[in-house]
Amino acid sequence: MRLDGKVALVAGAGSVKGQSEAIRPGITPRMGNGRATAILFAREGAKVVAVDRGLDAAEETVKIIKAGGGEATALQADVTKESEAKRAVEVTISKYKRLDILFNNVGIALGRVGLEVSEEDWDAVMNTNLKSILFTCKYAVPEMKKGGGGAIVNNASMAAFYGHFIYSYATSKAGVVALTRSLAIGFAKYNIRVNCVAPGLIATPMVEPVMDERRDCQIEQRVPLKRHGKAEEIAYTVLFLASDEASYITGQTICVDGGMSIL
Repeated sequence: MRLDGKVALVAGAGSVKGQSEAIRPGITPRMGNGRATAILFAREGAKVVAVDRGLDAAEETVKIIKAGGGEATALQADVTKESEAKRAVEVTISKYKRLDILFNNVGIALGRVGLEVSEEDWDAVMNTNLKSILFTCKYAVPEMKKGGGGAIVNNASMAAFYGHFIYSYATSKAGVVALTRSLAIGFAKYNIRVNCVAPGLIATPMVEPVMDERRDCQIEQRVPLKRHGKAEEIAYTVLFLASDEASYITGQTICVDGGMSIL
């Protein structure tokens, strides 16, 4: 097992509820990136703390993990708040005595197009997508230092690299890439690696409402592989970055985009 003996905290480990039937043949958004990654981490031997703002969502993830023979703990926390990010790390240490892996998956896309965005929505997106990473890292890093190192993976987006109609989302995700590089430089001397994934057009319940004909056109025009990605494909990339197999990789952003970035 690639994560045997490791302890992983997954922030945003739940999954919003979506329709169970396929939107179109071959397209069924079964779960979000956080849940898929938490399940895969556990399957690979990690003890997982599944953190989500919604306790029911976190508990559902843990239920799936335990049904597969894994070990996990559900925790309700809003990691956009420093005190709750701190508590999430403290609960992890209290339960499992160490912290080896952190996956920052909390994220939203909120607000009107372009300059019509409200101050409230802008702040909400920045707090969720960017500030949450800062605070979870603030309290996770000292624990990783005690353990001799660790791996942090942040969830960015391909929206960080091209013009996007929701300015707050694109800007926050570009910030995730920049913060990842800064963290990687700051903590490499402690054997703490920090990388991020940049998902492209992934079929998850969160984006299900916009998986329409317009999205199909985007797939056809902008994705060389001509299909949506799956949450499991993000999870396997995060697993690689979190594992010892990526022990010489830090400060990098891995595009999981079906080839969008090469066009």
